Amino acid sequence: MSRRITFLGTGLMGAPMVRRLLGAGFPVTVWNRDPAKAEALAPQGATVAASAAAAVENADIVFTMLSDGNAVGAVLFDGGVATALKPGAIVIDTSSIAPPIAREHAEKLKALGIHHIDSPVSGGTVGAEAGTLALMAGGDGETIAGLADVFAPLGRVTHVGPSGAGQICKLANQQIVAITIGAVAEAMMLVDAGGADRGKFREAIRGGFAESRILELHGQRMVARTFQPGGPSRLQLKDLDAVAAMAQSLSLQLPLTEDVRDEFRAFVADGHGETDHSGLLLHLEKINHREREESR
Repeated sequence: MSRRITFLGTGLMGAPMVRRLLGAGFPVTVWNRDPAKAEALAPQGATVAASAAAAVENADIVFTMLSDGNAVGAVLFDGGVATALKPGAIVIDTSSIAPPIAREHAEKLKALGIHHIDSPVSGGTVGAEAGTLALMAGGDGETIAGLADVFAPLGRVTHVGPSGAGQICKLANQQIVAITIGAVAEAMMLVDAGGADRGKFREAIRGGFAESRILELHGQRMVARTFQPGGPSRLQLKDLDAVAAMAQSLSLQLPLTEDVRDEFRAFVADGHGETDHSGLLLHLEKINHREREESR
């Protein structure tokens, strides 16, 4: 008998992940704060629950894909999910949250006889739809190994350490993503200002040492100037703020991360919180235009 799965949070990332699980034959119950986003999955076979607590009744595995640690905590503990779960159930938090919060959630659930895995993902909506996400799992290795059939439709899972380790790895991933987006955006501006074609530049360096998924996907967004999320810039900033907090707690200096965090903070403050993070190009273009105007 297939294990019963509940998925809490069916937004940009959660909805395609649910479709992958349904396509693999798992029975999935869904809940979302905006009911319309959950109801949209009913034609694919999902069962829609009226509340998060009702959704997890009799569930063997509960996925959460929510905006931040506060949202996850509110749903799990304030929304009655933790007390509605049966002993032995497994919570897989695929949200991106601060590592100390993930460890706190794990301890609170353990006291109730519930397993917790922090397993944030990388690959964006494209990876969620294709089932090619990178899943970074922190928690008990035996529990994670026993979930191989559940993770398989979603992508490739790697056990990276104890509780909270998945979130640490996701923050490191987000550092690389943000810095690389900034590097690609600045390179696009340089070649354009120097008289080269941005699209041809991207084609020319594909397959060389500068190749990356960022160059492939976000570089194309910069060429086409299509910045619908994707990954909203407010969430990229949220992750960079979490990196900064962890760096401070570990007495680390991360100057590249600090610089790109400042640029994302300014970009979001300028009204681009919902713009895809590849849209950082727009911010860099704006400040360069302003500086050229001021130098005249």
